[in-house]
Amino acid sequence: MLTLDITKDVRDFLNRLDPKRFKQVANKLFSLMENPEPADSSQLKGYPYRRTDIGEYRIIYRLEKGGVRVALIGKRNDDEVYRTLARATQ
Repeated sequence: MLTLDITKDVRDFLNRLDPKRFKQVANKLFSLMENPEPADSSQLKGYPYRRTDIGEYRIIYRLEKGGVRVALIGKRNDDEVYRTLARATQ
């Protein structure tokens, strides 16, 4: 099983979720530790990251040696998650 590494932004995002949404997102994060490339994930073009969805949220992550690093979580229908990713990788 891989390790899970989350950024401060992800931790802050998770702390703002209501308990039901937190449980859904946390279960998806833990499932990435067992299967980091699920069928519903895809590689982002131009970035070393993958994306997967859970409910109304999009999880942006990448595989690193021995672990999964979660960079961002944001609303699926909001392109802000991609703008934030672009700013963070410049």
